[in-house]
Amino acid sequence: MSPEQLSLPLTVLLFGCGALVIAVAGSRLAAIADRLSDLTGLGEAVFGAVLLGATTSLPGTVVSITTALAGRADLAVGNAVGGIAAQTAFLVVADVVYRDANLEHAAASVTNLINGALLCALLALPLLAATAPEVAFFGVHPVSVVVLVLYVFGLKLASATNKAPGWTPVQTANTREDIPAEAQRSTRSAWRVWMHFLLLAAIVAVAGWVVGVSGIALVRHTGLSETLVGSLFTAVATSLPELVTAIAAVRQGALTLAVGGIIGGNTFDVLFLVFADVAYRESSIYHAISEQPLFIISLTLLLTAILLLGLIRRERSGVANIGFESVAVLVFYLAGLAILVRW
Repeated sequence: MSPEQLSLPLTVLLFGCGALVIAVAGSRLAAIADRLSDLTGLGEAVFGAVLLGATTSLPGTVVSITTALAGRADLAVGNAVGGIAAQTAFLVVADVVYRDANLEHAAASVTNLINGALLCALLALPLLAATAPEVAFFGVHPVSVVVLVLYVFGLKLASATNKAPGWTPVQTANTREDIPAEAQRSTRSAWRVWMHFLLLAAIVAVAGWVVGVSGIALVRHTGLSETLVGSLFTAVATSLPELVTAIAAVRQGALTLAVGGIIGGNTFDVLFLVFADVAYRESSIYHAISEQPLFIISLTLLLTAILLLGLIRRERSGVANIGFESVAVLVFYLAGLAILVRW
């Protein structure tokens, strides 16, 4: 299926169907992930950051690789980083859904703080690569290797902190602690849950490829910039699992999983840039992008920093019973999109 052969009606149909499949399949991942976090004993924050975050990011991974292979650098980077910005804004929706208190107050977790700080560091590296003198080995920038190494180090650090934290958040009446439920740890039961989880992961991956192909065709038909299509259309479509799973997790009372799934998915999404850098063959992708993707990276870094401030401050309630961080994230995200549309 070549993007050049798709008509506009077929492009819109494929894009819509792919997004719908991603949303429906993603809606089942939260309940299964919550159960697996208990079966494995990893806890909601670590499991949400590692497996749930990576799995719900599969559609975006496929889109970034597909578009990079097609030589669409701005679209690949816009999809990767635009997805992180969209998913951070999704936490605002989850915060609104949770009415007992500010979500960032109730879902107190040192692991989520570490993952948020890790995300800031990972986002800074592509900015350094794009603005530094051009260098690449076999078409891959050394920063891509650094991103991968730092990501693995961050996961180990988060896991070690989860097992033996140096300090813990203050417990309040509104804090919802992650207490693993008693689970039947039989091999047969765990195997069936894992198979269900992997099947859904495969479905969202295929749907992500469909969204990626239709996204390339959408650029051709509409004349919109690759960064705008990537940041607004393909990024939001492939990020629907994060939105659905976050809301579902909040409704199930798995608050740490909801926040950890978003932040963990965001840290994994930075690896899209590594995959895209390898797939993009003309040169290093960091030197092929325009100013618009750099703007999105900077905006996403700002949103993550604001979220971190909210996780540390832990305001109990605010405007519409959400914290100052949710209001600020929503305002800056919408303002950033408005600037990108008028660019």
